[in-house]
Amino acid sequence: MSNKIKPLSRRNFIKTSTAISGGAMMAPNILVADHHGQKLRIAHVGTGGRAGAHVNMAAGEGCICNTYCDVDESKWGSAKSKWPKAKGYRDYREMLEKEKDNYDAVSIATPDHHHYPAAIQAMKLGKHVYCEKPLTHTVWEARQLGIARDKYKLATQMGNQGHSNEGNRLMVEWIQQGALGKISEVHCWTNRPVWPQPVANPKKADPIPGSIDWDVYVGPAPKTQLYKKGVYPFKWRGFWNFGAGALGDMGCHTMDAFFWAMDPGAPTSVECVKKSEMIDGNFPKSSVVKMKFPARDGRPAFDFYWYDGGEKPDAALGLGRKLPGTGCIFVGDKSSIMSAGDYGDSPRIIPEAKMREIGRPEKTIERSVGHYKEFVLAATGKKPIDYPGSNFGYASPFSETVLLGNVALRCEGELKWDSKNIKVTNNDEANKYVNKEYHNDWPAPAA
Repeated sequence: MSNKIKPLSRRNFIKTSTAISGGAMMAPNILVADHHGQKLRIAHVGTGGRAGAHVNMAAGEGCICNTYCDVDESKWGSAKSKWPKAKGYRDYREMLEKEKDNYDAVSIATPDHHHYPAAIQAMKLGKHVYCEKPLTHTVWEARQLGIARDKYKLATQMGNQGHSNEGNRLMVEWIQQGALGKISEVHCWTNRPVWPQPVANPKKADPIPGSIDWDVYVGPAPKTQLYKKGVYPFKWRGFWNFGAGALGDMGCHTMDAFFWAMDPGAPTSVECVKKSEMIDGNFPKSSVVKMKFPARDGRPAFDFYWYDGGEKPDAALGLGRKLPGTGCIFVGDKSSIMSAGDYGDSPRIIPEAKMREIGRPEKTIERSVGHYKEFVLAATGKKPIDYPGSNFGYASPFSETVLLGNVALRCEGELKWDSKNIKVTNNDEANKYVNKEYHNDWPAPAA
């Protein structure tokens, strides 16, 4: 079996030894000494739903929790059972300020519209941050968290756990070692949404359970977003004021190998080329988004396509293999790669004859010790702050790209994108979706 792969460019790969010896990033701010040694004291913003996994991950890493919050007191159980002496809150703004001497890091798992306000408050207090995907709710917010990470020299990690998987590493190694040749197109698709889309904003509120602080849940969103049983706790993703739709939910997973391997920089344009009905400005059931990326560092320009809600690329791109329900395809002039699932699962070079010819790539990327463990090691100073693979230096521009697709959903035609000035240059209406108005005096300051 031959393996005709060019030597790998080390660009953008995690190389801890280089980071340490070269001083690429300083170690995180020294933690307040903990009475139990080098254990991370973590405050949880969210304890129910997906946040319950954060609670379990923190406990599994031996972290200490002195305080946690969730707008729904009935969801405190997982944290309360693990840390019975910890103090619970329903408003993270109050918790982050009052308890600032009792935690070193914050773990955020809330509806998307709360990611940025919670993260930026914590970072301004000098706290390390682990935040669920999408990193933020808007393009502008994503830019700010990248700035904050560099400004405050903090350990960070976005919760796109597939970034630590083997499959994504294999795809990056194949692509950057030249197995595909020149790539002209990348296609990513997901079986989401698995929640209701499109949705209309509720016109009449249901009775609010006494355990829920709905005003805090609404937070920076308009107060016209009324409580509706079922929207909370899971079916909020289809609402523009709370979520980021299928692209925001899964793009940070499914598009990860693309952004890592191609190192594309910002797109020059984005366009929604197909979408189903939108109601009250909320997300459609299905869409197709196209982005154009320029030539860069010897790599030719290429097009990227995103599909959701049952839309998929041309089946012929599978080169004899059936397209999975969720996956991605890189189209090169020598061969292609297809993976199944949202996390870089089971990648294969196609056609199969090329897979047999090329074989596995040279192993050049450090394998992960675990997505959450990476964050804990960096936050406790055992590794540099850029050790987590999806630290905000990577996750910020990645999330900007993902969320720019949502801007295109609200507009007609191709949008020309000026990344340096974070602005659409040919459609003034589009720029109001690059960020948003913050309501109810909810703080969301710049970095």
